[in-house]
Amino acid sequence: MRCALLEKVGSPLVIADVKTPEPKKGEVPIKVGACSLCRTDLHILDGELKPPKLPLILGHQVVGTTPDGQRVGVPWLGKACGHCPFCKRGEENLCDAPTFTGCTKDGGFAEYMVADEAFIFPLEGSQSDAQLAPLLCAGMIGYRSLGFTEGAKKLGFFGFGAAAHLLIQVALYQEREVFAFTRPGDVKTQAHAKKLGAVWAGGSDEPPPEDLDAVIIFAPVGDLVPQALKAVRKGGIVVCAGIHMSDIPSFPYDILWEERRLCSVANLTRKDGEEFLKLAAEIPIQTEVTEYPLEKINEAVEALREGKLQGSAVITLS
Repeated sequence: MRCALLEKVGSPLVIADVKTPEPKKGEVPIKVGACSLCRTDLHILDGELKPPKLPLILGHQVVGTTPDGQRVGVPWLGKACGHCPFCKRGEENLCDAPTFTGCTKDGGFAEYMVADEAFIFPLEGSQSDAQLAPLLCAGMIGYRSLGFTEGAKKLGFFGFGAAAHLLIQVALYQEREVFAFTRPGDVKTQAHAKKLGAVWAGGSDEPPPEDLDAVIIFAPVGDLVPQALKAVRKGGIVVCAGIHMSDIPSFPYDILWEERRLCSVANLTRKDGEEFLKLAAEIPIQTEVTEYPLEKINEAVEALREGKLQGSAVITLS
């Protein structure tokens, strides 16, 4: 089968022919239709998250079909052990021995893959595989992050990429106000955020026009944490949604004081995924995608890295 291989950290992906994987007990083979590119893939490519094996097939926002014709989605959490203290508490996202799609096992930038049958999601609807793919991580992790804001009505998003494009639709559906923070000077993205319904959009170096109830930081930039804390009211919440972030600088205690809270989000549970997919169909969420064939995956990587995309880059395989 054709795939995109990470052979060396820091190097471009290599298009190669490899043996089609054989499913083990409890796994199901999947013919991949589309797989969306995620910033986590960049972190692995750049060595910020060390891959446990090389060569590795990346990709964890996968849509494909099983041998019986069922369309399914494969997310980042490929499997949880089921018996560690976290799994027993229903916190499988914090499992002590997890499997991560496209990281600890081969993922979806390939014509075929295998996945644990208990950790895939049935997908329905008329949307294409490419349109559904971003829901499997950008959508799901955004949804879990939103849950940490405890019903905040005035909500800030630092970074307006793939996840924010989806989450703003959920927030507006739930009658919340969204304030979008972009790279300073990125007036194009700010205008797009307003078009999607943000009540205000500005640079991450600007204060919002009013105190916010909560902020979600999607950009992997530690310098944004103090900015976000300054943006929320007393008792406000700042949620770090990424799997990796640059170092957080020291900051004065008074911007954390008055019961402001700072927390992170790790992975997701199957319950998160089931709830989000149901809500996504109810809204219904519309994704913005730029499609690339497998052979042009490195072009998609650079477009994501340089912030040239509105929405998500999706690699299509059929």
